[in-house]
Amino acid sequence: SGRGKKLAWKNLFYQMVRVGVQAVPIVSLVVFCIGAILSLQIVPILRTYGAADEVSRLIAIAMFRELGPLVGGIVLTGFAGASIAAEIGTMTVSEEIEALETHAIDPVRFLVVPRTIATAIMTVCLAVVADYMGVLGGMVVAVNVQDLSIEGYIQRTIDAITIKDFVTGLVKAFVFGAIISGLACWLGLGVKGGAEGVGSATTRTVVLTIVALTIVDLLFTAV
Repeated sequence: SGRGKKLAWKNLFYQMVRVGVQAVPIVSLVVFCIGAILSLQIVPILRTYGAADEVSRLIAIAMFRELGPLVGGIVLTGFAGASIAAEIGTMTVSEEIEALETHAIDPVRFLVVPRTIATAIMTVCLAVVADYMGVLGGMVVAVNVQDLSIEGYIQRTIDAITIKDFVTGLVKAFVFGAIISGLACWLGLGVKGGAEGVGSATTRTVVLTIVALTIVDLLFTAV
């Protein structure tokens, strides 16, 4: 019905805001610091070979191909994955899932699908934010601490990144988002044992998701 579709879109939008928009500050801060750390560690090594300016290429490639999607996904695991598992787990132990089924509402369609779609989409958006914040963090340190040229840093970053690098990172991020929400929902729906079970499911969600993201990232890189 029209009302059902409207509620579905409203639920999806709410999940996107909760999962993605609210995670932007923490993801930006973490990845900015990682970019700065990389710059601090790499420039002195490159300087011994007379190639300090190449730090921009290394950071850009690392961020767009690997660290942006992966770190964004890991941060989102703690920020959103645990929250989703706890929320659905609480609904499970309080018999709200059974109540939905009693009213002929499919819990997977009503609870899992919106969260999975929202997390996958917003993980892609967060990966874009993470890519640029990581590059910015590296540039801030390289320019202000290591005395490199800002114009040269930006130009080398642009030269280093290809469409393939950018798209590869976004594909990874989409898969990471689906894994985060999928595992969180699955573990949440399987909660047993009251509040203790909810806590256990939340912890398992974070641990298993981080392991899964790392393994999937390795497979992507190998392929």
